Amino acid sequence: MNVRQLAVQALTPLLNNSGSLKYSLKKQLENCPENQRPFLQELCYGSMRFYPRLNSILQFLVPKTIRKKDNDIKALLVIGLYQLNHLRTAEHAAISETVDVCKSLNKSWATSLVNATLRNFQRDKENILAKLSEEIPFKFNHPDWFVNKLMHNWPDDWQQILQSNDQHPPLTLRTNNNIVSRETYIEKLAEENIVGFATKHSNSGITLEKPTDVTKLSGFDNGAFSVQDEAAQLAATLLAPKSGEHILDACSAPGGKLLHLLELTKENDATVQGIELETSRAERIKENFLRLGMDCPLHIADATRKDWWDNKLFDKILLDAPCSATGVIRRNPDIKLLRQAEDIHSVSKLQKLILDNMWSMLKRKGVLIYATCSIFPQENEKIVASFIRNNDDAEHIKIEASWGHERPFGRQLFPMKNSHDGFYYAMIKKI
Repeated sequence: MNVRQLAVQALTPLLNNSGSLKYSLKKQLENCPENQRPFLQELCYGSMRFYPRLNSILQFLVPKTIRKKDNDIKALLVIGLYQLNHLRTAEHAAISETVDVCKSLNKSWATSLVNATLRNFQRDKENILAKLSEEIPFKFNHPDWFVNKLMHNWPDDWQQILQSNDQHPPLTLRTNNNIVSRETYIEKLAEENIVGFATKHSNSGITLEKPTDVTKLSGFDNGAFSVQDEAAQLAATLLAPKSGEHILDACSAPGGKLLHLLELTKENDATVQGIELETSRAERIKENFLRLGMDCPLHIADATRKDWWDNKLFDKILLDAPCSATGVIRRNPDIKLLRQAEDIHSVSKLQKLILDNMWSMLKRKGVLIYATCSIFPQENEKIVASFIRNNDDAEHIKIEASWGHERPFGRQLFPMKNSHDGFYYAMIKKI
């Protein structure tokens, strides 16, 4: 099947506000010849990374709204514009092969539309880009609402955040120090002609100079390392598990923090449990249990409920709450298309419900770490501030650290070029 057609099939559900790129692309990769998979990924991730800008161009060239039932043609046009504006694909090939997909989609009527739109852009590219240069979605390559909200919340940092969001994310590993030290593993990588740099804030992190297939690195099969962003690596060490403690990792998927906790508690008698709502995501965690030779109770349950709990209070709880994921846009660029301003309000309601429920499971003198991969205070410090106000037994504990920005409640990390993602942490003690 034509690679561009596979890209259309991956992106069309997103234009219909369904699913996510990670999962829609997975199926199409299975149908793609192995030597064409990098190009398919580039078309899909690139089109989403620059979607606000590409959509501005498309609206200029095709002012009439494309019907929802023809969103596959819209996806095809976005893919064509991405090739012409961001890739080195020969222009005549990019246009002709993109136009040919119309027939494969059984929409021959769209051939003239796609051909005319792409050729108009090819002929008048500089003029079109100049006319759009001051429109917010084009200029900043993010939705209007996102840019305005970011400017309001972070007047000194918003431009750096936008720029970081458009970068390719770094590939960072977390070494399992029970098996190999970070310094030793960096040396092992060098023997394989792979350059890795020690992360600044996590004492187990290694950021690779270039992305690679981690399954082919030495130590992958025996659990010598896991793939995890540096910001996320801070969670388990911040929780600081001690011998004899009963610990919960709430909202466990994708599992990196839970596995890190198990690594940190391997040599003591602390007990760790996890909870995850989605069965499919829990299965991924269990696959990593097998690879790393670890295990713990993993409840498939709703974190707003107690029907999974045995009523034994926890000493410590790590709550990596569901959020807008606006701190990891560079890893999930479809967020630029899928996320809406009202989502921030609705997800904050869920965060409050989960936080209240987790708090009832925490011992006196116990500690809860509240975390998100969001950069918006409405999901972070404002949630914690409201919780502290409304619970007399809750005390905010200041996090003494060199990373992130200190806030009245917790610390906020922004996505940084060639470094960590955006993340938020706050520590609350039950008094």
